[in-house]
Amino acid sequence: MGRPKEHDERTAAALLDAAERIVLADGLAGLSVRGVADEVGTTTRAVYSLFGSKDGLLVALGTRAFELLGDAINAVATTDDPAGDLVEAGIAVFRRFAIEHPTLFRIGVQRTLLSPDLAGQFRAAARIAFAGLEARMSRLENAGLLGPRTVGDAACEFHALCEGLAAVELRGMMPAAEEARIWRDALAALVAGFAASGSRSGRNPTTESTAGVLR
Repeated sequence: MGRPKEHDERTAAALLDAAERIVLADGLAGLSVRGVADEVGTTTRAVYSLFGSKDGLLVALGTRAFELLGDAINAVATTDDPAGDLVEAGIAVFRRFAIEHPTLFRIGVQRTLLSPDLAGQFRAAARIAFAGLEARMSRLENAGLLGPRTVGDAACEFHALCEGLAAVELRGMMPAAEEARIWRDALAALVAGFAASGSRSGRNPTTESTAGVLR
């Protein structure tokens, strides 16, 4: 029988949970390898073994953000209404993620707490999650509801609106008890507008349209 790993996936998950809580409470300045280890009741050796450094922890948090988003959007059931499904996915997936994980939203999606070098290290996870959104958007195209936009362009616009709505809500700038309605109205208006007039630019959506989201 092989020797069990000293630090397993459960330990890694617990350390990331702790890091997320610490950054939420004390900001990035309050995050330390020692503090995360103490929060979990383990040693700094566990943190270094699993993540390499404090920077490694931050990269792992960014990766976790997109893994959660990707898994959640892939799990949303579909109906015969692709436009309605997309709007509901924005609320049930993106809004819920931002509310439940504001630290991951800021680190992974907004990247306001990280250097470009660190953010670049979870770009692959971001691309995988974005592909899930593009798959949802492809259903609009197949139904003739995407108008002149490419799937990549439309997905980028949808993501940008979700990110903006989340940022506004997290700052407490939406009327109380009206947040979900505001999200639904805004996303529904965007999706309905995809069929409006415009022209294709001939760009490659995988290399240009997603650049702002994945850079």
